[in-house]
Amino acid sequence: MAIADEPRIADLSPAGAPAVVPGGPPYQVFPGRAHPLGATVDAGGVNFAIFSQHATSVELLLFDAHDDPEPVQVIPLTTRYNKTFHIWHCYVKGLQPGNHYGYRVDGPKDIHATGHRFNPNKVLLDPYAKGITNDLWVRGNACGPNENLATSMRAAVIDVDNYDWEGDKPLNRPMREAVIYEMHVGGYTKSPTAGVQNPGTFAGVIEKIPYLQQLGITAVELLPVFAFDDKDFGKPSPLTGEPLPNFWGYSTVSFFAPHHRYTTRPEEGSQVNDFRDMVKALHRAGIEVILDVVFNHTSEGNHEGPMINFKGLDNSIYYHTVPEDRQYYMDYSGCGNTVNCNHPMVDKFIVECLDFWVEEMHVDGFRFDEGSILARGEDGAPMAYPPAIWHIELSEVLADTKIIAEAWDAAGLYQIGYFPGYRWSEWNGRFRDDVRRFVRGDAGMVGAVASRISGSSDLYQAHGHFPINSVNFITCHDGFTMNDLVSYNQKNNYANGEDSRDGIDENMSWNCGVEGPSDDPAVEDLRNRQVKALVAILMLSQGVPMILGGDEIRRTQQGNNNAYCQDNAISWVDWTNLEKHGDVFRFFQAMIDFRKRHPSVHRPRFFEGEINVRELKDIEWHGCKLYGPGFNDPECRVLAFTMGGDPDEEDLHVMLNMSWEQLEFEVPVVKGRSWFRAVDSGLPSPRDAVEVGKEEPVDGATYRVGPHSVAILVSK
Repeated sequence: MAIADEPRIADLSPAGAPAVVPGGPPYQVFPGRAHPLGATVDAGGVNFAIFSQHATSVELLLFDAHDDPEPVQVIPLTTRYNKTFHIWHCYVKGLQPGNHYGYRVDGPKDIHATGHRFNPNKVLLDPYAKGITNDLWVRGNACGPNENLATSMRAAVIDVDNYDWEGDKPLNRPMREAVIYEMHVGGYTKSPTAGVQNPGTFAGVIEKIPYLQQLGITAVELLPVFAFDDKDFGKPSPLTGEPLPNFWGYSTVSFFAPHHRYTTRPEEGSQVNDFRDMVKALHRAGIEVILDVVFNHTSEGNHEGPMINFKGLDNSIYYHTVPEDRQYYMDYSGCGNTVNCNHPMVDKFIVECLDFWVEEMHVDGFRFDEGSILARGEDGAPMAYPPAIWHIELSEVLADTKIIAEAWDAAGLYQIGYFPGYRWSEWNGRFRDDVRRFVRGDAGMVGAVASRISGSSDLYQAHGHFPINSVNFITCHDGFTMNDLVSYNQKNNYANGEDSRDGIDENMSWNCGVEGPSDDPAVEDLRNRQVKALVAILMLSQGVPMILGGDEIRRTQQGNNNAYCQDNAISWVDWTNLEKHGDVFRFFQAMIDFRKRHPSVHRPRFFEGEINVRELKDIEWHGCKLYGPGFNDPECRVLAFTMGGDPDEEDLHVMLNMSWEQLEFEVPVVKGRSWFRAVDSGLPSPRDAVEVGKEEPVDGATYRVGPHSVAILVSK
């Protein structure tokens, strides 16, 4: 084993002084250290460390600039001086941030028996790189056996300690107080209607912070911002003939590096600090940052895909391969390969990546795409106690970090309620489906909807979980927007180049009588009521609500329910909708504010039947008649419930009418108080959600609720 600070003989004279060789390499090289992995900058230079158990040789390539055709220096790493256990390492004296680097790695090539794919012709990215550029990148050149130096991706040397956080830190807002807003960094401000100086970037998001504050959300959940290959599809658009891009970003190439196209000066290594500027600005506004992370697969794809990093470093360790022929990949992700998350070194990689984004980038949380893959063992079978999931759950660094799983994968593993502990929350797909069906008018849904409104205790309580373990949503990036949910019966994905075969077929949507855009005022009024009913139920439900960015101004994708490859007006937010649908925006604002002001709709625990001082239960279910919910009525389309608040809180009485006629709902007596109307989504704006303190008294023992509407009474 090499001593950490032992110099390489070739780089020193016998007296121990640096050798001066005219015309020789520009940098002196020493053995360096095995940890930490990646490129670590200090005052004297840069330490490089990279893992490969089965490699027989490793070369480090140094570039002065990201687009240099040739490296300025090639450093062979030896097993005698530059390898500790399975870590290859060296220290380059005098190297500065702003330089770029890559690796060549060689080793066994018995691909069928072991899955080894070593190829020294390929220039590889450091998996721990903090910044990359891919302006030269040609994906096809990274496939096959041939040399790809001239068109390879390059990693930037970045000093992560060179930043003034000005006292910033993660906000640590309690999960039950969260209102999450899912957005795409690029699409949020890329439209000319956004009116920002740096469209489609982290800086563009900063310019929209006043809008986010006005809306009232507490956290943004960003679609993937880890560096991804936006050129990995290549199929032509049927509309323009140009190659369709990877717009969403679920195709990671570098997990520690922010995506370079979201930054202002990627060639100068601005990725890390541009991202930090956004986080710091959002935190100042009281808004947390949650990242959608993709550890289930990578951009390297299947056996015909490119060699970017993991394939060339140690393919048999990083991926699940087919036992009968290791050249092929197990595809539990539906994206060509599956990361072997529970191998010790891969588990280490995942947790160190999360630690980095929390400690160095001040991120507040993570949402794990196809999170069930983290539960698969090295043989691909689900594990009872998967190390990666439990390592995340028990991590001290992540103790206050929001952790959210998409609790399924593409191979049929469905694990709602499975993820352990107090911190693992889950996207609740049952909430989405049940509420969509109820609001579009399906009969017999009231029992299921009552379960969703009460925090999905049927899914979580038996496992020792709480309402915060359920992240409730109606829409997300994957599927219809809320506008399209009430405007289309059929998906319209023809722009994706697959004759609209892609995307799910059953959207549980209803077009309100007209397919697509409509100038009919009656149709538009009905669609507005549908949207308002959906967001009202979302904000009244126990658990953690998540809104799809743009739904509050009825953003449309023109019926496309799988816009992963549409970097154009289909996916961009059209900010003129803020004026066009200002009443919907105002209703979203009001419902978010209503949720914040009423702790009874975001309780820490499930309902237990407590009775308050006004003789109201914590929750009581009704239909149009008090105490008579139609849980067993297959034709029922109405539901009501009363929620008793703490002594100094308002009680709530909520009426949901998803039938096609106006109905009278009985209203319970509240001891010592009277009922006032706060919300009625069937009334025109601004009466649909009145200002605080201006609620209107309710006379009599009943309240009339219009069709496809939600009404909320408060006690005073």
